[in-house]
Amino acid sequence: MGSLSKTQVDQLGDRLRKGKIAEGDFRLLDAYRGSFAEAYEEVVAIIRDTAELEPTGRPAKSTTSIIEKLHRETIRLSQMQDIAGCRLVVPSLLVQNQVVEQLKSVLAKAVVIDRRKRPSFGYRAVHIIATAQNKPIEIQVRTELQHAWAQMSEKLSDVVDPAVKYGGGDSVTQEILARFSKIIASFEDKESVASAAELVDGLRQLLIYAIEKWTSNPKSGEGN
Repeated sequence: MGSLSKTQVDQLGDRLRKGKIAEGDFRLLDAYRGSFAEAYEEVVAIIRDTAELEPTGRPAKSTTSIIEKLHRETIRLSQMQDIAGCRLVVPSLLVQNQVVEQLKSVLAKAVVIDRRKRPSFGYRAVHIIATAQNKPIEIQVRTELQHAWAQMSEKLSDVVDPAVKYGGGDSVTQEILARFSKIIASFEDKESVASAAELVDGLRQLLIYAIEKWTSNPKSGEGN
């Protein structure tokens, strides 16, 4: 993609969004995706050196995911901050805060998006948008419990409705995800929860609630 300007990238994104795909557009998109590889590796190396953690991730978002995001949102292709990204899963909220501060101190122009107090459809984590070689690279920093919630949301989107991850789908599934998210947030807030026993009890109640709701509304558990 090296020679494409920002305007040309956005024109490509508009064609992909509208389904008016010209010959060679997928090659252009593949080249654009590939142009993030070196920046991704640079950021991963910084994470390894600074936080002494091994991130998981992808140097390029899939073609399908990019097109779906263009359809789902009004964002332009050149504005996407998660074309390339990686993830760190840490044991606790305390470690999460420490890692975020460490990375902020060594990543130039880092932008922190804290989705713990203002979750996105129940999703809680801290995202750092790093810049390397003039490319945005997304770093997701999750606690193990936040990661467990995200995995559950992914699974439900696979078996119930792909829209679940973005606030869609049936109300029962959304309520269960919202409750689970709040239980996790309460547990991770040391001022409001005293012990792991409270987390276990909350999850047990949620499981009972989920079984009752899905039993009374079996269609909510059907795939597409």
